[in-house]
Amino acid sequence: MPELPDVENFKRYLDATGLHKRIEHITLTSEKVLHGVTRQKLAAALTGHALSRTYRHGKHLFAELDDGPWLMLHFGMTGFLAYFQNLDDDPEHDRLRLDFDNGYHLAFVNQRLFGEVGVVEDPAAFITEQELGPDALALDEDAFRHVLAERRGQVKSALMDQSLIAGIGNVYSDEMLFQAGIHPKTLISDLDDAAVHTLYAAMMNVLNVAIDKGAGSADLFDNLPQGWLLPHRDEGAKCPRCGGAIEKVSAAGRGAYICPQCQPEP
Repeated sequence: MPELPDVENFKRYLDATGLHKRIEHITLTSEKVLHGVTRQKLAAALTGHALSRTYRHGKHLFAELDDGPWLMLHFGMTGFLAYFQNLDDDPEHDRLRLDFDNGYHLAFVNQRLFGEVGVVEDPAAFITEQELGPDALALDEDAFRHVLAERRGQVKSALMDQSLIAGIGNVYSDEMLFQAGIHPKTLISDLDDAAVHTLYAAMMNVLNVAIDKGAGSADLFDNLPQGWLLPHRDEGAKCPRCGGAIEKVSAAGRGAYICPQCQPEP
């Protein structure tokens, strides 16, 4: 599932390709991706207008239209954006396509139909309505400590709870916990000040480096530091830190990958 680093790079991609171009026509191939908007209202909001700027919060991407409302995109499990000129290059699972007046097209691609497309008047109001927590990259360490202090249970579950911190999912939480040397089943109440500091630093490092290394692209794992878990995130693979075997465990209702030597179970 695209997480904060992936969506941040989708935002930058949209900034570079899709802004300030008049939308002449839209094509919606599946209404299953619509969120709080009809096909007709989506077409009316987009057609004849241009996207003027973007904003990202967690895993949600917003693009403001020149007359006020915002296009909202959530990429679900497999979503991404594609900008192209020749319709022969239109991706197979294009769910929404914007046809611009310069002859190019921007596609919202979503193979498994878990993504969402909507039109909202105000991103801040939408974020509040959806009960999303603060964006992970917007948190300073004191705010991070405060967020964790309000939560009980296991640390991986807290990192992935979008109502606490928006943007972190299963994949990047594994990397953060690996870098911090914390087992995903560790209780938040068992984290001392030093552990919280280390986890916060790991969160910021993972998010920023993943963005810089091309999160959202197919070759991301090849570009990440080889000392990270993610290029070796497979059961039985060799831990890049100690050489032990990577294990898959169940945590926060998901499959989590850990090194049992570097992240001892509490």
